[in-house]
Parts: sequence; structure tokens; C-alpha cells
Amino acid sequence: MVPKKSFLIFLSCLMFFYCKNNSNKYIGSIEVLDNKAYNFISSSSNVEVLASGFSWSEGPVWSSKLNGVIFTDVPENKAYLWTEKKGLNIFLNPSGKTGYPKNSAKGGANGLIINSKGELIVCQHGDRRLAKLKDWPSDNPVFETVIDNYKGNTFNSPNDLAISKDGSIYFTDPPYGLPDQDLDSLKEINFNGVYKFKDNKIKLLINNLTRPNGVALSNDENFLYVANSDKNIPIINVYEISNDTLVNEKMFFDGSNLAKTKKGLFDGLKVHSSGTVFATGPGGVLIIDSNGKHLGTINPGSRVANCAFDEKEDFLYMTSDNNLTRIKIN
Repeated sequence: MVPKKSFLIFLSCLMFFYCKNNSNKYIGSIEVLDNKAYNFISSSSNVEVLASGFSWSEGPVWSSKLNGVIFTDVPENKAYLWTEKKGLNIFLNPSGKTGYPKNSAKGGANGLIINSKGELIVCQHGDRRLAKLKDWPSDNPVFETVIDNYKGNTFNSPNDLAISKDGSIYFTDPPYGLPDQDLDSLKEINFNGVYKFKDNKIKLLINNLTRPNGVALSNDENFLYVANSDKNIPIINVYEISNDTLVNEKMFFDGSNLAKTKKGLFDGLKVHSSGTVFATGPGGVLIIDSNGKHLGTINPGSRVANCAFDEKEDFLYMTSDNNLTRIKIN
């Protein structure tokens, strides 16, 4: 006879793996506002739940090396790897709050990206820095600091990032990792910036957005998209890149009307090879053409933090609150 305590432990473990690896479940809905949306999704498209049970999933990036998607759970200070063959496994623990520096913020890693050298670049909320992993996956990952300050002042909590072909890292630094955000005593920079880092030099690009969050480069790398996650100013801006500066600031998309009735704020965004922007925001993932026209929305049934394509753009992977989801792309 199995002891009651042992049976309960077994049942708890079984429930954990069932919740975390929750494939073949479909949720949400698709809203088509323009027929051009059918270039990416079909009327029969479904949002598939791949895994669930997270506190706040974030920062997905596709890994060709591992043939899967790596993403973070910010409050839990963990990162996960999901693959078609093996399902879900812990990838990093801890992911972004490792004890560096002593006065660290809350939460783990957020945005992730892989550079041309194959290094994994990590936005670490808790450690308030950009860090990199040269050797991964690893049972004993060693984080190396890329940059942790602007003019001697510690970053707020680096959030999301994009990398150009020449290795320039564009990243946002809102205060979400600080317990009291803008009013927190740990905050050393009196604005929430967007930066460019290249050849060990840091350049401030934007200091007038209230909550800079998602960031992405156009395919020709001539333009930078930046999402502002402020319920009072829910916008996506686009800037022309001129050497080490941004010029010709324009509002790419105004989400004010959507934010009145839909859940969620602008967060992460990715640019499809067609130039179409997939932006997480009010109502789900907005499909926006290069002229700023809203073509449709993918709604996974909950707020969406970020998204990422696989290398062939067969699927869009979405970190949707407590879920990891995906949808087939045409």
C-alpha cells in the first residue's frame, strides 16, 4: 500500500508537469480588421497553449541551436526552454536576480536575445544590468556583465532589447524592477531611457518616454520602434536612425481608444520579414502594417507580454501572462 503522504507528493508532481506542459489546448480568438491580415493568419487559426502555470511569462527568443523557444518568468526568477520534442524544461535558475549588485531590484530576467556570436544577452531586472552567457545551456551558467550603468548611475531595470547586424544593442530601461518604480529609493537615474551600446560605449537615445518597453529594429535597420507601456500614453513610436542618434520621431500607432476597452498595454514587439509589426498591446498581439494600419489582433485570452517568431516564421510564440502560447503563421 502506498503511504498517503507519498501518494500526495506524487499527485502534486503529476499536476505540476500537467500544468506546465499543457499542449493541444486551444484558447482565445482572432479579430480581422483588414483582409491583409490573412497574409499571416487564417480564419481557422487557433492559439495553442504549450505550457502554463507561470507568474508572468516574458522575453521569448527562438534558439536555432536548441530548436526551441527560451523565455522568462520574471517574478519567479527563472527562464525556461520549450521544444517540440521535450516540452518544457527549466533553462536558468536564477535568471536575473543573482546577487549582483547588493542593492538589487525585484524579479529575474526579462528580455532575451542571441547575438551573432551565439551569446545569449539577458536583460536582468534584479541585477539591473545587461548580462551575457557565452556557454549555454549549462548546469552552472556564468553571467558576464555587458553594461550596468549610465555615467556611473545604476540602471533602473533593463527590460527589452534588439541587436543590429553590427552588434549594436538597443535596450529600454523602465523602472518596473524597482519596488516603488519612479519613487523608489534605489532609482539612480531620473528618467526612463532607451540606450544604444556598442564597442563598450553607451549612448542615451531617448529620455522623454514615461515607460519605454518593447523595442525592435526595422528589417533595413534604418528605423527603431519603441513601445510605451503607459495606460495614459499607450503608443508605439518610430524613429529614424542616424549614426548614433535618433531623428524624425513619429507616432507609429496610437492605442488610446483600444486601451479604453481592452486589457493590456503595449509591451514587446517584433518585426516580420514583410515589415509588418506584431506588437503586444491592448487586446492581445496587434498586427500592424508598415504604415501603421491595424490589420487585426491575435487574442490569447489574457494579457500578452511579448512575442517571437521561429527562424522560418512558421509560428508566432507568445508569452501570455501565465501561459506560453503560439499560433501558426501563413
